[in-house]
Amino acid sequence: MFYESGALNIGVSQTLSLHYLSRISFMLVIVLFIFSADESNGQSAAAKNWVGTWSTAPYAAANNTPPAPYLANNTLRQIVRVSIGGDTLRVKFSNRTSSTPVTMNSVNIAVSTDRSTSVIDASTITQLKFNGNESVTMSTYSEVTSDPVAFPLTPNMNLAITIYYGQIVTASDMTFHYGSRTDSYILTGDHTASADFAGAVTVERWYNLSSIDVLVPNESAAVAVLGNSITDGYGIHGGQNKWTDTFSEKLLDNPSTSHVSVLNLGIGATLLTTSGVSRFQQDILEQSGLRWIIVFYGVNDINGNSSADNIINAFKNLIAQAHSKNIRIYGATITPFKGHSYYTTTHESVRNEVNEWIRTPGNFDRYIDFDKAIRDPVDTSKLRADFSNDWLHPNAAGYQLLGESVNLNLFLGADTLYAQPVNESHYFEPECASVGGNWEILTDSQASNEKYVVVKSGLQSLNDPPSGDESLITIVFSVDSTGSYSVFARLNCPTANDDSYWVKMDDGEFVQNNGLGTNGWEWKKFNDYTLTEGEHTLTIAYREDGAKLDKICILNSSFVPTGMGEEAENICDLTEVENLNEVPDGFSLGQNYPNPFNPSTIINYQLPAGSHVQLKVYDSLGKEVTTLVNEYKPAGKYNVNMNDLNSNLSSGIYFYTLRAGDFVQTKKMTFIK
Repeated sequence: MFYESGALNIGVSQTLSLHYLSRISFMLVIVLFIFSADESNGQSAAAKNWVGTWSTAPYAAANNTPPAPYLANNTLRQIVRVSIGGDTLRVKFSNRTSSTPVTMNSVNIAVSTDRSTSVIDASTITQLKFNGNESVTMSTYSEVTSDPVAFPLTPNMNLAITIYYGQIVTASDMTFHYGSRTDSYILTGDHTASADFAGAVTVERWYNLSSIDVLVPNESAAVAVLGNSITDGYGIHGGQNKWTDTFSEKLLDNPSTSHVSVLNLGIGATLLTTSGVSRFQQDILEQSGLRWIIVFYGVNDINGNSSADNIINAFKNLIAQAHSKNIRIYGATITPFKGHSYYTTTHESVRNEVNEWIRTPGNFDRYIDFDKAIRDPVDTSKLRADFSNDWLHPNAAGYQLLGESVNLNLFLGADTLYAQPVNESHYFEPECASVGGNWEILTDSQASNEKYVVVKSGLQSLNDPPSGDESLITIVFSVDSTGSYSVFARLNCPTANDDSYWVKMDDGEFVQNNGLGTNGWEWKKFNDYTLTEGEHTLTIAYREDGAKLDKICILNSSFVPTGMGEEAENICDLTEVENLNEVPDGFSLGQNYPNPFNPSTIINYQLPAGSHVQLKVYDSLGKEVTTLVNEYKPAGKYNVNMNDLNSNLSSGIYFYTLRAGDFVQTKKMTFIK
């Protein structure tokens, strides 16, 4: 063989080690690979872009921290299988969930010779650098990307990423991904140069890995998949055998789609309506070279008793976000689960309703019918027995079937430009609006502004809306354009006996909104309205006591608000309120205390109803000195601390005036230096 011949005379031996020549061969491959890639078809570096070839969704480890000897001052080898190839790559590492820094003393990549073991081709070891340095520290809640590095990455290659850690704290918030479905390997000390991690402790997780990008011709692009445990490959081990792997192989084998990569961003045991929506921007839309998205989500939401409307609203949110980036988005139908504990006739009805919406033209750009591909032809509410693991998740053959069922024609071209609407969204805090005396403002750290509004216990108006301003919450707002708007409310309605309101827009009739039950704080839709440009008034009246109202969103897009929403236009500081739950009988302005004062004094006032409040200070000649309050305040008793004015005040008499609605009152105070 060439490696054993004496044709290379280096003056030391008539033979050259296999390892040394192998490394020379690998470096020659790198040079030739880069040269041929740049020269073929007239391509140049300027005609290339970064495209993701592998990715995962990092999140907090919780109880899935690595086993002893842990990671600090030890070496971790992790194996991934890429999608498309390229001559230059970069790797992103993540510490996005951790409250402590992570130091990587050294990181390299190499070809994995067997994805089910730790063995690598040592001749292919390539050092990664970060701003020219081999070591890097990721600060808290951050990510870092390596410098671009030449490496002949071939399609479907198994790649080993080996990290020699310095500082890393074994804690529940360390960043990882549960569903690697293949072993990672831990050895004590620095073993970055080791070809085989014999005797290593194994763990079926990925730690601190985020994504791998390749520099490829502009025609190349990525499809990112958002999903739960079925996408994350529940039930398989020993290799990369998720349905997305089969799908990727199918794309690579077809000359028309061999430039398309597949990125799996599935996380097991997650919900579309919470995790799926909240992580869509970071996990999906920020992927390099993204052109298509597949959403295969919803079964866990159904088991959590989400309604079809809630699931569909979440889909609409994702569709709007994707189209705002001119990215095509496909929906995958929810596969059946009869025979599993998830199954009830009600859950099956929701699944069918959601699937019907997914299949309806004009919702997703196109759909992938996983339900039809894997369901039992006789009993369509369950998986085919030969493709089932536990009647919820497919087995290995089932995953392969799903991957093979994807129509490759969906991934040709896709240069559609979507018309971008002018989106408006307006958020309001009800406790900062005009709140009638029959309502209470209470505190909850999980509420926006840490306050929410609830009608006083025992007050109900089931058949007709209540009368009188004391029963109403009134929000005055303006929109910039005429069109259709939706009103959403962030609610906490724990039972069917406290889940409704009366709502009206402007001078329209009150409309009953019932069946708004939630699991904790959730956004629920009230009504749709056609609004003209300009000012409008939203009025909310109680129907059942116990229904808690935290925030209002009025918007003209198909987005559904998430989390606590954006900052409210009428945000107010309620920390100065003496007693939110005790509504005064009338307006009043109290005498400041102490009086005379130096350096500060307290002014108190009370409001029987929400009002726009001005509290101003004047000198003895009537010249305005300062404005202490100039904003809307809900009903309540308030204390205002007047200070930080000493350097500008002369000793003497001053006046302070309260204006609230039609109420005006002035009092005198004395400042002494």
